[in-house]
Amino acid sequence: MFKIIEKEELAKEVTKFVIHAPDIAKKAKAGQFVVLVIDDKGERIPLTLADWDSSAGTITLIFQKVGFTTKKLGALNAGDSIVHILGPLGHPTPVEDLGEVYCIGGGVGIAEVYPVSRAFKAAGNRVIGIIGSRNKDLIILEDKMREICDELFITTDDGSYGTKGLVLDVLKELFGSIEKSTHTKYPGLVYAIGPVPMMKAVADFTRESHIKTLVSLNPIMVDATGMCGACRCSVGGKTVFGCVDGPDFDGHLVDFEELKTRLRLFREQEGRVLNQQ
Repeated sequence: MFKIIEKEELAKEVTKFVIHAPDIAKKAKAGQFVVLVIDDKGERIPLTLADWDSSAGTITLIFQKVGFTTKKLGALNAGDSIVHILGPLGHPTPVEDLGEVYCIGGGVGIAEVYPVSRAFKAAGNRVIGIIGSRNKDLIILEDKMREICDELFITTDDGSYGTKGLVLDVLKELFGSIEKSTHTKYPGLVYAIGPVPMMKAVADFTRESHIKTLVSLNPIMVDATGMCGACRCSVGGKTVFGCVDGPDFDGHLVDFEELKTRLRLFREQEGRVLNQQ
């Protein structure tokens, strides 16, 4: 059993849990995830590690309550327990000193880009953060991102905070400034995590400039150990498993259209379950 130490509502339908999981906290690295099962009859769902504290023996999970299981998870409170949490899973994000790195997070992906940004900063990089959401109320972890980023840009679809528009708009503006300057260089890496359309748009844009781009994929997972094949994706014309081969992949090689199709596979069933509640 894994006890919930702290619960905080970060935004509408976005919840943060700090959970006692010392064995996972000892080994966790940026970019990795866990799979949890709420109770003996629950389904397995993957959630990216938003933070961890090895000395306190805790991990932090931030999730959006959109489906049956995440809504059920969000109904738990501090003091409650989760039956199973497996992790850390997946390959850690390959972190090295590349000079300058752009870290882009969209929606709840902001929680997932935070530890990656922190890791790149600790490796000696200059980190430019770009985070965005639909409106001001959905921007999360702004203070934490400001602590580690050399520069942080914020966008909202409706213009209620930061720059009105998309994270891609800021990226295009930054690249435009680089093209006009004789002193500024392109970043060594662009890292993006968030909604599939956002990651695809970022990868399509950086491909033109041949800038290495990593994206963290969120395919449907079941066992998360490479046996079931539910999380298969196409990258560079080859079939890979998001759980054991990822979650980070070369954004220029990902078949995003296939990924979007596979993510819609069980929408009808999920809708029926939610309507019964």
